[in-house]
Amino acid sequence: MGAEIITIGDEILLGQIVDTNSAWIAEQLTPLDIQVVQITSIPDEAQAIITALDQAAKRSKLVIVTGGLGPTKDDVTKKTIAQYFDTELHLDPEVLAHVKALFARHAPQREVPLSNYAQAEVLARCEVLFNDVGTAPGMWVEDQGVRYIFLPGVPFEMKFLMEHRVLPRLAQLRNGEHTYHAYLLTVGLGESYLAEKIADIENALPATIKLAYLPKIGLIRLRLSAKGTDAERLKEETDSYTRQIADRLRPYIVSHQDISFEQAIVEEFTRQGLKIATAESCTGGAIAACITQIAGASQVFDCGIVAYHNKIKSEVLGVNESTLTEFGAVSEQTVRQMAEGVKQLSGGDYGIATSGIAGPSGGSAEKPVGTVWIAVAGKGETIAKKFQFANSRAINIERSRMQALIMLWMLYKKEFNFVI
Repeated sequence: MGAEIITIGDEILLGQIVDTNSAWIAEQLTPLDIQVVQITSIPDEAQAIITALDQAAKRSKLVIVTGGLGPTKDDVTKKTIAQYFDTELHLDPEVLAHVKALFARHAPQREVPLSNYAQAEVLARCEVLFNDVGTAPGMWVEDQGVRYIFLPGVPFEMKFLMEHRVLPRLAQLRNGEHTYHAYLLTVGLGESYLAEKIADIENALPATIKLAYLPKIGLIRLRLSAKGTDAERLKEETDSYTRQIADRLRPYIVSHQDISFEQAIVEEFTRQGLKIATAESCTGGAIAACITQIAGASQVFDCGIVAYHNKIKSEVLGVNESTLTEFGAVSEQTVRQMAEGVKQLSGGDYGIATSGIAGPSGGSAEKPVGTVWIAVAGKGETIAKKFQFANSRAINIERSRMQALIMLWMLYKKEFNFVI
């Protein structure tokens, strides 16, 4: 079953918010063998909505729409789709009672605004998807062989309705064709070099298996996708090719799961009982933030210090003042002492340190903008490396963050003779 996702809202098109709903919905549909063929963002305007629905119905048998179901005058979605499906809006008593109960709970002294009565209006020919966690219900409509699902745009409300009302029903509609995905997460090798190393394996893939390269800064995720009616055979054949690729790329493999690099580090260090601490200057806490956003990070992360000022580098991390005077804050000597200092301060197993000139100003002839030194202090040694980035401030910080994690991973593999 092919699916299309339509997001409605001027705020998305203006760049005021990022459309995370579509990515999450697509991720939930994949295990059900439902492939998203297109994602479209449109304004909350009648003609745009009608045009998007018309075009989606020509491509897909499942159309999921988020946003535009609010109570204000700029939300025209419900009136427009009522026109589109040649039906009317009517007040659903159960939904209205729910809206009133929510207002009574949160604002007992106030009357329910008349505009919020519109939240209880649904299509006369829809199946109501009751929203326990918000005021806007979802709607399920079937028309000319196409299933349309209309959901609120608020992420936690949309997710509740998908998980409790939509996905269980979609799971019952599977047509016997299966899709299987296998993943490899690699770091330390560019896309073209990686492709050259596995070219013969990729050329030998049968027509039923497709290999996709999904690059990000510092890493490449490989996804092997197979489609067919024999689920067991799909998995066996795809896993066989995945193992061949993994064996070829062994020094660069981080994980066989569809997870982030940060999660792979947290999971592996948790298994080994290892602790990490960070001392960051130019990255401003970005390394600590990306680790601690992973559930379970408390098992591996001890502390993070943003040592922007040299006083903090010396008084907290123990960097010698003579080192700062002679070599400067952006130097191999300084980051080595920062990494070793935070490791000793925390009592952890690994210390990571960064110091550089992220830009756009602050550079010099000797140390231009984008100059970054990174060090990782491990159980037996401290490694340090200079990088010369030449991008915007945000990208310089992101590249520094990723390189620091790669250096951590490589030193860990060396010290523990780690083989995945």
